[in-house]
Amino acid sequence: MSVTLVLGGARSGKSAFAQGAAEICARSRGVVPVMVVTAQAFDAEMEDRIARHQADRGTAWTTIEAPSDLVGALRGLPPGAVAVVDCLTLWLTNLMLAECDLSSAGADLVAAVEAFDGELWLVSNEVGWGVVPDNALARRFRDEAGRLHQALAKAADAVHLVAAGLSLRMK
Repeated sequence: MSVTLVLGGARSGKSAFAQGAAEICARSRGVVPVMVVTAQAFDAEMEDRIARHQADRGTAWTTIEAPSDLVGALRGLPPGAVAVVDCLTLWLTNLMLAECDLSSAGADLVAAVEAFDGELWLVSNEVGWGVVPDNALARRFRDEAGRLHQALAKAADAVHLVAAGLSLRMK
């Protein structure tokens, strides 16, 4: 059983990388892969994005929506599950908008990941490589994402950085 953290920029190919790896793993184990999604459609553009992701996955996946209760979703999966979480930065955004305790939520997620009995790919946007954001909320988001990524990278068996559809294994 293993956990892989997949980081990259927007439209870098990180979701496709994680989905492809999970599909191969699920096929070899004879199980249906699970996509745990965190996005919420607050406007038509996001509805279109979600529809494209669903179409890209096809019907071979089971989908679980977990915009805020990601820990509960992971703990609810059966032993031996093959799952992809897409994406952690959207989950973090949802928690920030709900004014949740991000430190506790991050610690709970790390504990759930460490206890996960299956194959898990965690997809997240690397947001710390650009300029320093010009407002406090954006700086807080960047800092919280960075802390979450560091904690999950420590807990993960493997970490991949994806750019231009190419994966570089970092751990």
